[in-house]
Amino acid sequence: MLNKILTVGGYTLLSRLTGFIRDIMLAAILGAGPVADAFFVSFRLPNHFRAIFAEGAFNAAFIPAYARIRTQEGPQAAKTFGDRIFTLLVATQLVLLVLALVFTPQAIELLAPGFSHEPRQFALAVSLTRITFPYLLLITLVTLWGGILNALHRFAAPAGAPILLNLAMIATLALAFYFPSAAYAAAWGVLISGVLQAMLVGGDTLYAGAMTWFRRLRWDNDVRRFFAALGPATIGSAGTQLSLFADTIIASFLSAGAISALYYADRIDQLPIGVIGIAVGTVLLPEMTHRLAAGDESGARSAQNRAIEFALLLGIPCVVAFLVMPDTIMRGLFMRGRFNAADAHAAAMTLMAYTIGLVPFVLIRSVVAPFYARGDTATPVKAALTGTAVNIVLKVALMGSLAQVGLALATSIGAWINFVLVLWLAARAGFIAADRELKSSLAKLTAVGIAMALVLLLATPIVTALLSSLSRFRNESELLVLAAIGGGFYGLLVLVLFGRRWLSLLRRGTKSTSGEPSAPSADAV
Repeated sequence: MLNKILTVGGYTLLSRLTGFIRDIMLAAILGAGPVADAFFVSFRLPNHFRAIFAEGAFNAAFIPAYARIRTQEGPQAAKTFGDRIFTLLVATQLVLLVLALVFTPQAIELLAPGFSHEPRQFALAVSLTRITFPYLLLITLVTLWGGILNALHRFAAPAGAPILLNLAMIATLALAFYFPSAAYAAAWGVLISGVLQAMLVGGDTLYAGAMTWFRRLRWDNDVRRFFAALGPATIGSAGTQLSLFADTIIASFLSAGAISALYYADRIDQLPIGVIGIAVGTVLLPEMTHRLAAGDESGARSAQNRAIEFALLLGIPCVVAFLVMPDTIMRGLFMRGRFNAADAHAAAMTLMAYTIGLVPFVLIRSVVAPFYARGDTATPVKAALTGTAVNIVLKVALMGSLAQVGLALATSIGAWINFVLVLWLAARAGFIAADRELKSSLAKLTAVGIAMALVLLLATPIVTALLSSLSRFRNESELLVLAAIGGGFYGLLVLVLFGRRWLSLLRRGTKSTSGEPSAPSADAV
């Protein structure tokens, strides 16, 4: 299982690295003002719908259903099921696309009502959204084909596809002089990337012999079970996206640059969420589904414990770094061109607020996996909606005194409420139980994280003083040196406290810790 996580995490890391290059270009060219805010709204709108109808809800319902059908009924039954879902997706997304293109001004008024006071900014957001919104149709197909590939334990193409978004935007931004403005160049880069991603993931699906096609719809048991799972999952995803909608709506009334500060801080926060949390959850869900379908309860539970350990191993140093040196991170990554020191500080404070909720964001997919693997998408929704309700109330309460930092802090508090409730529900249902290795690892990783924080706090003023004489690349050098010190210290302590035995346990991943043999799996590592 670890090899699969590293495959997904490696491609996701490459995606995040190219994404940073993209964001560095965006920061330098667009800055953090009204034009940047207009683009980020146009980018967020299709991404909100994608997260609601595609990646979030769809994967939670489709991957377990497809894996179960393939395991229990065979490849042909799974292909028939995939064809019917493909037909439904294309039909619904075409209708949504037409509505979005016709009612784009109304959508922008809903998403960013503060723009209505700035006619030029509002018109720019409408124009850019009409370019970016067709991306949703393409990325929905990518999600379907990626779900099929994940169920077949083919993770490379779906994990690597987002890299094409970054490369396409980098290319169009580099050629921005051919477009009416840099914002238009970025928007066209989004749409072009959708075509490229569909070609990549669709091509791999075709190569795997699992390509979908139009098929006459039939409301059979498999489709009914899928929609029974999709409904609650959509509500849960909508709740999460509702809180992000609230961020954009409220931030549009704040001072110029608030939306951009949220965007850049979220981009950094999404690095461990994507590389670690989503990668672990992507592999864990089909792994648990196959094991539960084969009756291997202990193997599924052990796989989940090892996945949580691995997520925390990689996530804790990110939490420490984002809390201890956020200004250094923002200055080193983005402070150039039109992105100035004030912009960097605003984004850094926002990053700290987001980081308070980083642990639940990294672990939530591992905690909800046993529900989704059993086809239960309704139970996690109860926790998600509760967290969302608290989140939105706190956003309104904190926006006045803390501006966009309050919005990020409310998001973190809501994430903790969601996580604790899901954890409690899973424990009550007997879906999760921390074994001895997990409890020991939690204590050790907490101690290592505290030690790393102390080292960075002591090293930061020393490194800053030593590099103060540099006339160029001072911020970048400070970030690299502190990252090397913190990362090296953390890695050394992990090696000392855990040793090779613990890393070997992670590699085995699916071994039952109760001492009982696990059922063999064809894809076990």
